[in-house]
Amino acid sequence: MNKKMPILTGRNITVRFGEGCPYCMTHTELEKGRCPFCHTIWAVRDVSFNLYPGEILGIVGESGSGKSTLLKTLYFDVPATAGDVRLTLYHEGKDNILHCSTQNQRYLRNHLMGMVYQNPMLGLRMDLSSGANIAEKLIAAGNRNAGQMMKRCQGLLQHVEIPVERMKDAPKVFSGGMQQRVQISKAIANNPPILFLDEVTTGLDLSVQAKVLDLIRTIQQELGIAMMIVSHDLAVIRMMSDRTMVMLGGRVVEEGLTDQILEDPLHEYTQTLVSSLL
Repeated sequence: MNKKMPILTGRNITVRFGEGCPYCMTHTELEKGRCPFCHTIWAVRDVSFNLYPGEILGIVGESGSGKSTLLKTLYFDVPATAGDVRLTLYHEGKDNILHCSTQNQRYLRNHLMGMVYQNPMLGLRMDLSSGANIAEKLIAAGNRNAGQMMKRCQGLLQHVEIPVERMKDAPKVFSGGMQQRVQISKAIANNPPILFLDEVTTGLDLSVQAKVLDLIRTIQQELGIAMMIVSHDLAVIRMMSDRTMVMLGGRVVEEGLTDQILEDPLHEYTQTLVSSLL
């Protein structure tokens, strides 16, 4: 794969809840992305990005900035109002995946993408065993060999430091950090080239946060997965990402190399974020 060419591109992605009105259609700077007249919510507005093979793209912003909605749109959990998204490994990047059929969306989710949600209940079936959760992803991609799936589940759980003897335990009896590690195992079960991570350390103890982030970085280095990681915590973004986008009110207000963003922020909001970190 050509690492100088983006593996995933997004152009002018918009997610709007409401019909909109002449005011909000022409005024892009709305407080919290909400129109004061028609009350339409512009969750994501005209967002564009490039994600390159093997890199980690961080997305940072306050609650309600649209960063999580953007990821969920790329993973087909939330429909886009407008935009163009191309994946190099799908039809050679010739098709806008936002317009592909439900069947093809399932193919993309099961073969080329993985998602780790902030709330493990969105990514796991809490009453199924951990092994069954991972096997579900394997089956969705067409695997029917029970022996192969058992071996793969064991290997993945060992990789995220969950004892194999706990493979039959349901995630509901695990700690939050262990649930996130099972989620990560499930998300990478089919070796997807792209992994989305949405606030994966929120609510975890600091020591557990560090272990989860170390695990994600190790997996990224070993497998060369391109990642988009969302966080409201600039410390997480600084530790993890190569490049960073800063979102506010559904829009990208600043982007660049993470070191550049941290050392010389240009936008007033980014300056406030960075000063709060120091």
